Amino acid sequence: MARSKEFDHDVALAGALEVFWTKGYEGASTDDLLKSMKIGRQSMYDTFGDKQALFLESLRCYHKLDNKNFFDHPGDNPSPLDVLQGFLAIFTRRSAEENARGCMGINATTAFRNAQPEVTALARGTATSVQTMLAGLVEAAKERGDLAKSVNATAAASFLYATLQGLTVRARAGASRDELAVVADFAIKALKAM
Repeated sequence: MARSKEFDHDVALAGALEVFWTKGYEGASTDDLLKSMKIGRQSMYDTFGDKQALFLESLRCYHKLDNKNFFDHPGDNPSPLDVLQGFLAIFTRRSAEENARGCMGINATTAFRNAQPEVTALARGTATSVQTMLAGLVEAAKERGDLAKSVNATAAASFLYATLQGLTVRARAGASRDELAVVADFAIKALKAM
């Protein structure tokens, strides 16, 4: 008779996500994962498969959470330009420890490069979704008269997304909040000056 699972799948997955996000794929040992997931070795393999499969499921979960954070945020403020500023300034509000972890998606993309097609596909999917949302905010800012009508929303969204990625990497490398704030402010001023 098969034993029923005695753990919460989502809680165990959240534990794995934390380990992979903090230590990366290579740095995460099976023992680290089991300890954080609070499950036994056989339960991990039976439920999630091998370390690679567990990593990919954790990364998919991270991308869902990351997208949710992005798409929930615009409703916080009626000014699209303020929302854009808020996205860029997020690293100035995080602790040094949070910034040091970086973005799990960027970490995975740079670690695996193109060796893992699913990692690349997740990164592209997130990029497309976020850039589409950013372009919508740029269009809304144009309609309010906060940005010039001549601003190309697609190009501006690509610029903003690249700026976010750059800020993520700089934050992970230890840039101060003041240094990050200067970049965020400059990006918004550059958009307004166009």
